[in-house]
Amino acid sequence: MNLYLLAAAADAAPESKFGFVEAMREGGPVAWSILTIMVIMSVGSFYIMFTKLFEQNKVMKQYNAVQTQFWRASSLKEGATKLDKDGPWRQLADDAVKAQDEHGKMTDALESHDYMHGSLQRSEDSINAVLAGGLPFLATVGATAPFVGLLGTVIGIYRALINIGIAGNASIDKVAGPVGEALIMTAIGLLVAVPAVFAFNWLQSRNRKIAAMLSTFSTDLLAYMNSNGAVKPAVTAAAPAAKPAAKPAANPTLNKS
Repeated sequence: MNLYLLAAAADAAPESKFGFVEAMREGGPVAWSILTIMVIMSVGSFYIMFTKLFEQNKVMKQYNAVQTQFWRASSLKEGATKLDKDGPWRQLADDAVKAQDEHGKMTDALESHDYMHGSLQRSEDSINAVLAGGLPFLATVGATAPFVGLLGTVIGIYRALINIGIAGNASIDKVAGPVGEALIMTAIGLLVAVPAVFAFNWLQSRNRKIAAMLSTFSTDLLAYMNSNGAVKPAVTAAAPAAKPAAKPAANPTLNKS
């Protein structure tokens, strides 16, 4: 009998209206609009993070071909053919070949040197600009997402105060929904902003590393062209292939027998 009464009381008790969906419903179109904006920010941030990471890894992997194959060639044109066509190193090498062909038309040696240097610098800057694409979005998300969440927080608290004023008391059932909405918006804003800031700083540091490699390659190309091939960096040896295991030496005592 007691169990029956407890079950009946549980069925008669009102369902709890506290939760994420209920809080968003309490916030209405404004809350859903802010949530949609932050979802777009988060999806865009993760998309840029993974695509830029893949792009950076590809560029760093292609640099191995520069160290092991490019400088083994007898000329810049031959070396350029050993690099990937869609890579920044191939672009820099092709621009160096073009600058080398054009600078011979100049009569002033200083002007020809400045022309080659400027051509390589422009190519280097264009590559760095492509690598930096998308990072401003990450910086914008990291800087604005907490404030977008704060906007939802302010609206939620404002709605809670209105409910208190209408009801005349600060009962939990009047303020739980708006306050819950406010706290959720704050949390979502931080969850969107923190990964974007970490991704921006990490990708930016990797871009600086690639920029240093590009600058080194550009300097080596300029030295090679100005010296007619006499000055070039040391070639990095490729990883040696694994040697087969040596056969065990014959046992002399067995041969005697």
